Amino acid sequence: MKMIIAIVQDQDSQELSDRLVENNFRATKLASTGGFLRAGNTTFLSGVDDDRVEEILKVISDTCGNREQLVSPITPMGGSADSYIPYPVEVEVGGATVFVMPVESFHQF
Repeated sequence: MKMIIAIVQDQDSQELSDRLVENNFRATKLASTGGFLRAGNTTFLSGVDDDRVEEILKVISDTCGNREQLVSPITPMGGSADSYIPYPVEVEVGGATVFVMPVESFHQF
């Protein structure tokens, strides 16, 4: 058994949740915040049998796509303002960060 931890952008959260249910995966959703863009994320935790790991990874990959987004940079708090860009910058966001970890034991009460 493996523990799948998938961190996705909030925009993809509901669709991913629906796709996981459709494919008979159970998951726990946690609200989280990204460090780089300080934007809302959702973290999914799911215990998956070894033979279904590739299947859940495909569901996540097909659901959570990358897209371009304009982001206003944060004003520097100290340090040099020479490199500060005062206008929005287009960055690639979305996708998913996924960790697959072995589970030593599983209990459900």
